[in-house]
Amino acid sequence: MRISLEDAAVRLRQGEVVAIPTETVYGLAADAMNDMALQKIFATKQRPADHPLIVHISDISHVTDWAAAFPEVAVKLGKAFWPGALTLILPAKPHVSRVLRGGEPTIALRVPNHPIALALLKLSQLSVAAPSANLFTQLSPTTVAHVEAGLGDSIPVLDGGACQVGIESTIVSVAADGQWLLLRPGMISEEDIARVAGRSQQENMAGRDKSLVEKAKPKAPGQHALHYSPHTPLSLFNDKASLTLACETLTKTGLKCAALLIGQGEQPSCTVAQLSNQPDEVAEKLYSALHQLDALKVDRLLVELPPNTPAWAAVVDRLNRAGYSGTVI
Repeated sequence: MRISLEDAAVRLRQGEVVAIPTETVYGLAADAMNDMALQKIFATKQRPADHPLIVHISDISHVTDWAAAFPEVAVKLGKAFWPGALTLILPAKPHVSRVLRGGEPTIALRVPNHPIALALLKLSQLSVAAPSANLFTQLSPTTVAHVEAGLGDSIPVLDGGACQVGIESTIVSVAADGQWLLLRPGMISEEDIARVAGRSQQENMAGRDKSLVEKAKPKAPGQHALHYSPHTPLSLFNDKASLTLACETLTKTGLKCAALLIGQGEQPSCTVAQLSNQPDEVAEKLYSALHQLDALKVDRLLVELPPNTPAWAAVVDRLNRAGYSGTVI
C-alpha cells in the first residue's frame, strides 16, 4: 500500500509502522520513543527481541538525545560521513528503551542520506527505528516491489525509488574512551574509517586483550550467521569455471539452477544475472539481482564471489551470510 509523505508522518506519530526508503535499503520504520510501535517492527519482521535496532536521526545534533557519550572519534566520523551509510554504536543514555537496545547497553544511530527519509524525519519530528523492511534473515529490499513481495501489500510504503547504495550501512562501535571497532562492513570502508579516526583498527587494538574486547563487543544488526538470504538454496563459488561445472552437474541430475556472475567471462548454460566488476555498482544491484533470480524458483542459485579484498569486503560479507547453509567451492 503506497502512501504519501504526509500520510507516512501521520502514521508514524500514531504508532504505526511504515516502510521507508533510505540510500542503503528500505527500512521498516517506527517511532523510536514508542515501545508499542517498536514491538510492531519485531512482530512484522519476525525478528528476535535481542537484536538491537538502528535509530535514524535527522542531524548529528540529535546524537546526545540518545548517547551517554559522544567521543571525539565518533564526532569526527559523524561529521565526515553523515548524512550517509554509517551507523555509530555508542553508550546509551539510561532512558533509552531496552526494546531499541535489544538488551545491550549501547544505542545504534545513523543519519540517512535520502531526501525522502530526511523529509519524513523533519515533517514527523520523530527519530525512527528502521531495520530492513523484510522478514528476518531474508533478502533486504531495495525497491518498493521487494517490500511488497516480502511483507505483503498491506504494509504502508513510502516510495523513494531504487536505493542507490544497495546494501546496509557500515557499523562502527565507539566506546566511551574513543576506542573504535568495525562490526559490519559496508560501502564506507575500514580504510575510510581509519583515515578519519586517525588510526587503523590494528593500531586502535594494540595492547588490548583480544578476548576481553570480543567479550565486550556490542551486538549489532546484521550479524546473524544466516542473513540477507533468498528462499532458493544458494551455493558460492570462487571462480566462473567451478560455477559452470556445478551448473552442468546439476543440469544432468534434472535440477534447475540460475547464476549470478561478477564481471565478464565464461557463462554457464543456465539463466544468468551479470553484474559489473566494480564494488559500488555490484553493491547497488546485488539484492535486486538476487531477488530477480530467487523469483525464478529454480532448485539452486549459483553465485560467483568477488575477490576477497578490502574493496569487496561488504559484498563478500553479504554473500557469505546469504550462502551460510550452502557451499563455497
